[in-house]
Amino acid sequence: MPLASGTAGCAHCGTRAPAFDAAFAPFRYEFPMAELIHRLKYGGQITIARVLGIVLARRLLERGRPAVDALVPVPLHAAREARRGYNQAYEIARFAGGLLGLPVLDRLALRLRATEEQAALPASVRRVNVSGAFEALAGCAPPSLAIVDDVLTTGATVDALAQALKRAGARHVEAWAVARATGDPGQR
Repeated sequence: MPLASGTAGCAHCGTRAPAFDAAFAPFRYEFPMAELIHRLKYGGQITIARVLGIVLARRLLERGRPAVDALVPVPLHAAREARRGYNQAYEIARFAGGLLGLPVLDRLALRLRATEEQAALPASVRRVNVSGAFEALAGCAPPSLAIVDDVLTTGATVDALAQALKRAGARHVEAWAVARATGDPGQR
């Protein structure tokens, strides 16, 4: 959740620590970011990924050079990616990675099964929906990674992916998203 300046962590993470070590989302999921992300994700406006990737990278650079070895976009299931024609997380990551000088490892992890779309599910169901949904190539993960996604809501997706990346050898995994949804995920 958004933190007050100088706060080390949110209460939610204090009760159940996620598999990822840190999270960064510079914008709230509200207008205009919500509209831009929606157009990218569901409207086929892939060129918006450039803007989102660049603003994510610039906000990260304002905090200092990120200390990760590579970026891993949240993988889509092959059937969903085929229907959409692209992976919006990958498109955001490639522009962010270009500005940050970091490689994008879009083949390091894969989504094993076609899960329900998280945006359609209430928070109470999201963790179960993505549990065991990801696999990463064993022994191929660099020591420090950042997962890239468009929106961070409950953190269930990046948590499940971070677990897979750590099983594959990563020691430090951050979650980066363009925006953070702070309302009830079941109401979107």
